[in-house]
Amino acid sequence: MLTIGSIVIRVTDLPAQAAFWKAALDLVERDPAEPDWVVLRPREGDGTCISLDAAHSERVLPPRIHLDLYAEDEPAEVRRLTGLGAREVHWDKRPADADYVIMEDPEGNRFCVVDAAR
Repeated sequence: MLTIGSIVIRVTDLPAQAAFWKAALDLVERDPAEPDWVVLRPREGDGTCISLDAAHSERVLPPRIHLDLYAEDEPAEVRRLTGLGAREVHWDKRPADADYVIMEDPEGNRFCVVDAAR
């Protein structure tokens, strides 16, 4: 049986991106960061890790993969993430009744905040 242990995100500024994702998802470093790599794990309990890989990668839109982050209070989480440096992405094909908001981290890696209360 396989399980997802970590989702890897390529970044340019490892310390800045580590700070963003730690604050965004309440993660902590599993081990001390290396100059080009860090694994972030949930502060409490088990869960999927986010690994950051400081390696150049061309940005492709739309991205081939993205994270869906479920929120009990979607508007509050969108505001909080914006305060951490994320940006909302407007897409003209997004349905008016969509249960998600498209966002990107400070380096442009996209993710969605999904309204889990719906």
